[in-house]
Amino acid sequence: MKAFAVVGQNGPIVEVDFPEKQPTGHDLLIEVKAVSVNPVDTKVRNVATGLTNNARVLGYDASGVVKAVGEQVSLFKVGDEVFYAGDITRPGTNMVNHLVDERIAGRKPKNTSFNEAAAYPLTSITAYEALFEKLNFSFTHPIQNKDKTLLIINGAGGVGSIAIQLAKLAGLTVVATASRPETIEWVKKMGADYVINHRQTFAEEFDPLPFKEVDAILCLNDTKGHWQNMADVIKPFGMICSIVECGNPMDIDVFKSKSVSFAWEFMFTRAKYQTADMIEQHHLLNNVSALIEEGKVKSTLTKTLSGFNAQNIDQAHQLVQAGNMIGKVVIGV
Repeated sequence: MKAFAVVGQNGPIVEVDFPEKQPTGHDLLIEVKAVSVNPVDTKVRNVATGLTNNARVLGYDASGVVKAVGEQVSLFKVGDEVFYAGDITRPGTNMVNHLVDERIAGRKPKNTSFNEAAAYPLTSITAYEALFEKLNFSFTHPIQNKDKTLLIINGAGGVGSIAIQLAKLAGLTVVATASRPETIEWVKKMGADYVINHRQTFAEEFDPLPFKEVDAILCLNDTKGHWQNMADVIKPFGMICSIVECGNPMDIDVFKSKSVSFAWEFMFTRAKYQTADMIEQHHLLNNVSALIEEGKVKSTLTKTLSGFNAQNIDQAHQLVQAGNMIGKVVIGV
């Protein structure tokens, strides 16, 4: 079976013959129709551990059609169209046919192409879990979020683009960071109420705003670099959630006087540790699918590469690694 793997640590992406396995247990065998590339792809590409025969198949977003199901599958049947973000402990989606646990897959939105659908899963899961599980905002009862403020650092990226939309649907006032004219325009299009420049001091950027602090912060870029900025503009008893590792120890005492809570969001945790609530990602993706079908969540797809091959996967990696992507890049099969 055709697959695309990175050879060695940060090596080239090449076409390989990958052994195809039939699904067992809760697994679905998916005929992959489109994949998306995320920052995690480029990070894992540069890691030496986890290589099999000196190669690793990456890919943590996909849409496709169910070809076969394991004996314990109850959520899907052959022929169903699905989208999902996969499991970082298993081979990735950059292959013709891919195995995924049904409990972390969702029903593909009926009104989207496979390309559009592939852009949603990882960013939607990350944004949803961060906002409504880690930061404790309510999605189902927006009235509970009345007058609540949220700062999203890196609003124009893949996760930020979804997070802005979900936060607005939940009734939050959203401040997003962006530094270029095109990214400022994008975050406003996604629904941000205010925009500040993340290359400047946050406290000064907040001066023109009607409030000087926020109830919560979702950090989607450079946690270490924005550490003091976040301490400056978070309210007492506020909450911060980040998806970006610091790289080295940080002084968490800067948040102590305000009694600030800090949480990590890593959307692979449920699948990696087979948690008891693993199926929540299935429900989450189905909820997002419904929002897309209702026109409440806009597409974040901004770049499509046609042709499932090593060259296009590598090009997508380069686009993401450059650090100035707006929205998502997808490779259509």
